[in-house]
This record gives sequence, C-alpha cells and structure tokens, in this order.
Amino acid sequence: MNILILGATGRVGSQLVTYALHDSHHVTVLVRTPEKIQINNENLTIIQGNVLNKNDIVRAMHGIDVIISALNTDGTTTLSESMPLIIEAMENEGIKRIITIGTAGILQSRTTPNSLRYQSSESKQRSTRAAKEHHKVYDMLKQSTLDWTIVCPTYLPDGKKVGKYRVERNYLPEGGAEISVPDTAEFTFKQIKSSEYIKSRVGIAY
Repeated sequence: MNILILGATGRVGSQLVTYALHDSHHVTVLVRTPEKIQINNENLTIIQGNVLNKNDIVRAMHGIDVIISALNTDGTTTLSESMPLIIEAMENEGIKRIITIGTAGILQSRTTPNSLRYQSSESKQRSTRAAKEHHKVYDMLKQSTLDWTIVCPTYLPDGKKVGKYRVERNYLPEGGAEISVPDTAEFTFKQIKSSEYIKSRVGIAY
C-alpha cells in the first residue's frame, strides 16, 4: 500500500513510520523539517511541506491509498485548520480511508451519555483546549464522505510495547488509565487492513 503519514516526527507518528516500513509498505511523510526523519529506506518518500498549505497536502497525496494522521495539538490550531484541507484533497483524489489519532476526551461519557468525556466529570484533564481541537476534527470527519477511524488513547506515556490492550467503540474501556505510545501506534497501524471501526471512534487502554 501507499501510505501517507502526517505528524511523522511525533511520538506516535515516528512509530507508525517504522511499523509501515517494516511491513514493506511505501510510506510518504509530509514534514516541515526533513532532517528530523532519521530513517534511510528506499520505500520512504520525504516531502518537505506544511499541513496548513493546501498545495503541499495535494502534492503529498498523489497515488496514496490510505492516510494516517498523528498530528497533535501542541498548543496550536493546526489540527482543526489542516483537517478541512486534508478532507478536501482526499475527496478530490478519490482517497477514502483516513485513520487519525484523537484523544480519549472525545469519546462518549459513561456518566453523562449525551456528552463527550471532556465535557463531563469523567475527564481528569484540567484543560479542555486539546480536546476541543480534536472535537472539531471529529465533527468534520463525521460530515465528510470518508471512511474515517479516530483512535482515542487515554494517558499516553512512551512506555514499552505490551501487545495486549483493550479497545472499545466510542467509549474508553472501563477503568482504562493509560496506553503506551508503541501499543497505540500498533493498533492504529492495524486499522489500515481492518474495516471494523470505519466511521467510529475507538477508545484504547490497558
């Protein structure tokens, strides 16, 4: 497969690049600073650019089968500003499948069923800024024609790959408190071959 990975220099994104290359896929990354990618692989194409630049997004999508976005909020609105450009380019290129990394804050609350976790007492996060950014992306994907999946990890330490974790559609698994970066990346990567969670959020935790 030809996979475009956005956010490839981040914690989860860099692991996704490794998993995809290890599985012999062709990987394209769109990054602002190519020197941050310390991998030499004939199946890796590095495009210098910015997800907020429509032309860069379009350029990166030529010949792509599936997109994985591990973009994070980083105190900015990059996430919500780039998603309309990504959706438009995908629809124009006829690419259907996108898997994104969200946050457990945008899963449904168990205590207040009509609310998301970040809007309820269930969330332990004091700041809701990041969750609001992810919520905007979730709303945009819901309104698109794409086959989207949002993987929603809870507290995300670097940690080790355990290989065993719980997942639940639209909710955080009961009592889930954390999930490591490598396990989040592994589950996210597996979704490129799975249609189980199309048009769904997925909570992931140990």
